[in-house]
Amino acid sequence: MASAAIFSSLRRRRSPSLEAFLAPVDLSGVALVQTLASISTEVVSCFTSVRFSFQRKNARSLIRKIEIFVVLFEFLVDSNWGSSRSRRRSSVSESTALLCLKELYLLLYRSKILVDYCAQSSKLWLLLQNPSISGYFHDLNQEISTLLDVLPVNDLGLSDDIREQVELLQRQSRKSRLYIDKNDESLRESFYSFLDGFENGEIPNSVDLRLFFVERLGIRDSKSCRTEIEFLEEQIVNHDGDLEPTGSVINGFVAITRYCRFLLFGFEEDGLEWRIENPKKPRKGFVAQEIGDTFITVPKDFVCPISLDLMTDPVIISTGQTYDRSSIARWIEEGHCTCPKTGQMLMDSRIVPNRALKNLIVQWCTASGISYESEFTDSSNESFASALPTKAAVEANKATVSILIKYLADGSEAAQTVAAREIRLLAKTGKENRAYIAEAGAIPHLCRLLKSENAIAQENSVTAMLNLSIYEKNKSRIMEEGDCLESIVSVLVSGLTVEAQENAAATLFSLSAVHEYKKRIAVVDQCVEALALLLQNGTPRGKKDAVTALYNLSTHPDNCSRMIEGGGVSSLVGALKNEGVAEEAAGALALLVRQSLGAEAIGKEDSAVAGLMGMMRCGTPRGKENAVAALLELCRSGGAAVAEKVLRAPAIAGLLQTLLFTGTKRARRKAASLARVFQRRENAAMRSGVYGFVGNSNGNRDGSFTTDVSVPISISISVPVL
Repeated sequence: MASAAIFSSLRRRRSPSLEAFLAPVDLSGVALVQTLASISTEVVSCFTSVRFSFQRKNARSLIRKIEIFVVLFEFLVDSNWGSSRSRRRSSVSESTALLCLKELYLLLYRSKILVDYCAQSSKLWLLLQNPSISGYFHDLNQEISTLLDVLPVNDLGLSDDIREQVELLQRQSRKSRLYIDKNDESLRESFYSFLDGFENGEIPNSVDLRLFFVERLGIRDSKSCRTEIEFLEEQIVNHDGDLEPTGSVINGFVAITRYCRFLLFGFEEDGLEWRIENPKKPRKGFVAQEIGDTFITVPKDFVCPISLDLMTDPVIISTGQTYDRSSIARWIEEGHCTCPKTGQMLMDSRIVPNRALKNLIVQWCTASGISYESEFTDSSNESFASALPTKAAVEANKATVSILIKYLADGSEAAQTVAAREIRLLAKTGKENRAYIAEAGAIPHLCRLLKSENAIAQENSVTAMLNLSIYEKNKSRIMEEGDCLESIVSVLVSGLTVEAQENAAATLFSLSAVHEYKKRIAVVDQCVEALALLLQNGTPRGKKDAVTALYNLSTHPDNCSRMIEGGGVSSLVGALKNEGVAEEAAGALALLVRQSLGAEAIGKEDSAVAGLMGMMRCGTPRGKENAVAALLELCRSGGAAVAEKVLRAPAIAGLLQTLLFTGTKRARRKAASLARVFQRRENAAMRSGVYGFVGNSNGNRDGSFTTDVSVPISISISVPVL
């Protein structure tokens, strides 16, 4: 099927897409006519028997013209046109004919693309594009007329019958006019009238909708309707910018078609068709499993600061920072007016594609053996939300939600599963959807499905809950719904699929953004234990979900003991070795170590100091900041033995010196404080007169603060404390 980019190149005023075809600049006369004969024959043979839903007359007319070209080219092949034997005409005439034939090569390929597009595209999309596509057919007719006027027919040595056919085609092309099918236009106007109805708050009559979709368009089942929806969503994602209608308007048509799908066809076929994806297959939108399996490190500049995933559509905001489009769109959509990374106020909400970075990401993926399109490109349903919703889309989605919740409450198991899936998808596409899905009463029914023995239903329901929880007001609805929190934790502990467990962890992270909920979440039986286990043994995505949830829970001082008892501290220390989650793990430890109980527990972990030192050495700027803050608090609150362990760590002086000059403001401040602690220790050692090299057999061995110290190193702390 022709892509949108190739399709847009059909307009003659634009250069043809390189992916579509290349001009035959190196073909000789004989090879050229053979190629033309082959292409034109292929077009005729492939599309003569095709039943076109729209553009029937234009397509048939163009194919008939190409049939005459087939006769012409076959004659030229048989007569060996262009060979040295056949050159009895003037060089000027031959040159003109050669140029015309080369132009015909491009014209035939554009004709093939256009006819193929009409044969395979969505019915609704062809309907919406009806005037434009009719214009493309007219442009091709005009070019055929121009080429035939220039082509030196008399010098080609044609037989009388073929000459007559070419001259007839020439006359017909001159008379051709723009043709727009009145019936097709009437259908298009009807489609827009449905949009206007929803825009005005009036739901169209179900009889009219059935007449339009089933009788006139021939969309007769749920599967066909879903195919139409997916095609329209793809057009929003790949919208060229100069095509009509706009992405927002198409979004409205998507919402109407989705409503009609469930109104007219219910849930037929879907309950049997929807299956859990192959667990070995990486989830789209996340770092591919192959990266984790082969230890490929994603360059930090390619990772979105919000989602921590490889960016698929990097964009720049007004502060100059780059984020993945879906992540920053969600951030702004939730009402934030600051830059997530710098905290600066946003001058406006405009986002600009970072095409240079995207090209670099694509090149890196290619070099690393990772398929960018298949592994990292999000599904159209997830990506098309960038089109701003119109009132018509909102009203149509509301009508759809009312149907879905009805089936969610009273439908069969298969219907409930599909309804949960559709709510899950709708909840991805904007705060308006999230708001009225919850207002319509979806949360109690989704909560009930969390306990389902059907793995698909459980996964869809917990993911729908995650998407709904992003909207701030829905957090309280979820937390206040009976045993909903306990059910989410139950999915985390023993969910029927890995993705269900991961999304349960992500839901807990979302809910714990509200401070008053953090303690309630942490005290739920097995919650911290399950998050710790997921952080240790989960997939790369699961580990990120778990560490962000543990980080949020660590910000509440009352959760420290639960984090220790549930193994959260141990798992966070272990996560310092995992580059994908080390920064968040260090941040959580920096919070827990502020309490003496937490400092004591972290100090007892054998690899804690080494892990934090490793983060100081080669972590992210924020990771280094978290690590030095944690080490400083360990020295202050962890006791003399732990402080000695920190201050005797190899290369501590050099790392502090480097951080004092290259770290973030907070990192420099913490490094300066730790450097003072280090200097006080060195000075105390000098006054006691027990200096010796590390491991010196003559030194004291009682483990006191002044034994086995290293040679004093001067650390400058002249950097101003900020």
